[in-house]
Amino acid sequence: MIRVLIADDQEMVRAGFRMILDSEDDIRVVGDAGNGHEAVRLARELRPDVCLMDIRMPGIDGLEATGLLAGEATDDPIRVVVVTTFDLDEYVATALNNGASGFLLKDAGPALLVEAVHAAARGDALVSPQITVRLLRHFHESGSHRDRAEDRPREELTGREHDVVRAVARGLTNTEVSAELYMSLSTVKSHLASVQGKIGARNRVEIAAWAWRTGLMNG
Repeated sequence: MIRVLIADDQEMVRAGFRMILDSEDDIRVVGDAGNGHEAVRLARELRPDVCLMDIRMPGIDGLEATGLLAGEATDDPIRVVVVTTFDLDEYVATALNNGASGFLLKDAGPALLVEAVHAAARGDALVSPQITVRLLRHFHESGSHRDRAEDRPREELTGREHDVVRAVARGLTNTEVSAELYMSLSTVKSHLASVQGKIGARNRVEIAAWAWRTGLMNG
């Protein structure tokens, strides 16, 4: 059973998300919060598997709350999916840099909301398809890609790992990568796990960001 905490300053949004998620056999909403401070307190108290976090909330906003719960300085991070009406590039970037396991627009629909919870719970990440590649390209084209010591892999990627990374950075799902590269789904997952270890990424979104940032997508 996947335990979920919902943080949003609108009661009707919280109620709607609860109705959608509680209708799933393997998901249970264990609490909800109407502001950032309450979200952090409840998350630390209840230790949900996934926290759905709005951005604009009273107290501290969802981006800061995400950093407190999922950031690199957190000893025992909680998986956070940011769910918002705003798809501004800087919001998406800050959310992911603060450790979010996904970024979803509120109008994405019930199916994608459920999929995002499942993805976060299994340690994967999901970002609304309409913003994923646009965001990554934005940072690439803005010149934020550069040779940074921390971006150099601990071990060189194999040719097939490069192929998988490029496909992921174009926004393909594991199933689509499997079909395009003629490899099994388990092989795709193995390659991604290997890449994560080599470049120090926490999820597929960070792998994609790394690919654009380091210029791998120029090849």
